[in-house]
Amino acid sequence: MSTLAHPSSPGWRTPVVVIVAGCLIAMIGFGIRSAFGLFLEPMTLAKGWDRETFGLAMAIQNLLWGIGVPVAGMIADKFGPSRVLAVGAVIYTVGVWGMATADSSLELHLFGGVLTGIGVAFTAFSLAMAAMAKVVGPERRSLALGLGTAAGSFGQVVFSPLGQGFIGAYGWESALLMLAASALFIIPLAFILPSNTNAKGEVPSNQTFRQAMAEAGAHRGYILLTIGFFVCGFHVAFITVHFPSYVRDLGLDPTVGAYSLALVGLFNIIGSFASGMAGQRWSKKVGLSTIYFARAIVIIALLMAPKTELTIYLFAGAMGILWLSTVPLTTGIVAQIFGVKYMATLFGFVFLSHQLGSFAGIWLGGYLYDTTGSYDGVWWAGVVLGLAAAIIHLPINEKPLARLTPVTV
Repeated sequence: MSTLAHPSSPGWRTPVVVIVAGCLIAMIGFGIRSAFGLFLEPMTLAKGWDRETFGLAMAIQNLLWGIGVPVAGMIADKFGPSRVLAVGAVIYTVGVWGMATADSSLELHLFGGVLTGIGVAFTAFSLAMAAMAKVVGPERRSLALGLGTAAGSFGQVVFSPLGQGFIGAYGWESALLMLAASALFIIPLAFILPSNTNAKGEVPSNQTFRQAMAEAGAHRGYILLTIGFFVCGFHVAFITVHFPSYVRDLGLDPTVGAYSLALVGLFNIIGSFASGMAGQRWSKKVGLSTIYFARAIVIIALLMAPKTELTIYLFAGAMGILWLSTVPLTTGIVAQIFGVKYMATLFGFVFLSHQLGSFAGIWLGGYLYDTTGSYDGVWWAGVVLGLAAAIIHLPINEKPLARLTPVTV
């Protein structure tokens, strides 16, 4: 007789309903923050701030996002994600509202940096994805995680033009208030997610939080996965922040950079979904190694090819396929090895490494450009890191831990 968990009837919280709610949460939470770059110029012009002031607020926001995700994951793993997401939505709303009303740089850094960063962390798509992972069996888990990642990217596609439309029609202050109000839609969606800690198709566990952290810390694969995700953050953040300027430096029209980022978002939807499907059939660590190796090749191709509009668009499409396709596989490995009971927490610490990589990519891009007048050094650093990440993932042991194996009698 199997000791697999047999959760009580889910009632109206069917897997389809939970997955749809989780995808909508990911879309809203990730989509709103993706539009903040649109406010750099109108806010700094209206308030008389320099771009460094706005940039510091966004840097603080990203740092708090990275620090806050594992904290939010700990709370969600213990008490369920609904209340965490609901509180996060309120903080998110207050932070974005404060951005609209800030009259000083200190207020901007407090509301747009600290509070919004905490709000983003406590509405992170990883919380919704952890809940989604618990309502499907292991055989469909990677696909569900791919859907959640694709939904977050779709939020970028939706909210970027929506935010620009709000700015054009109502002004930047009203646009921020509308985005702030949008975050409140997360609250009713949050209470659709289940609060149980046992997962479908998984052996029930009495493991404590401390035991889970000690187990992960002693697992070489978890350490390698965490190191590798630093590289993902380095690539993504550097390109997001500096690529439009890189395009302008090439003498191309500024709209080429804007369209390129839009292409990244569109192709990311395809890449995330395809990554989730691939993770169901083939080795996730090999998939990650392939993605990082392909990123290095794509960057080399960009550096070697003639710098035309077509080259830039082809790079954007190729990099979009590889953009967040790492997320379903990374979260999938965490769930596959350790189970999903503490998935939000364990992925939270992996994600913190991602955000440290993001900080490094943004800072190094600016520093090397200011000192050398070129981004080439950062691009080549990205190549080296991509190749290193491709190697780092190969020794990971993806096999589920023995305690997750059903015992039959």
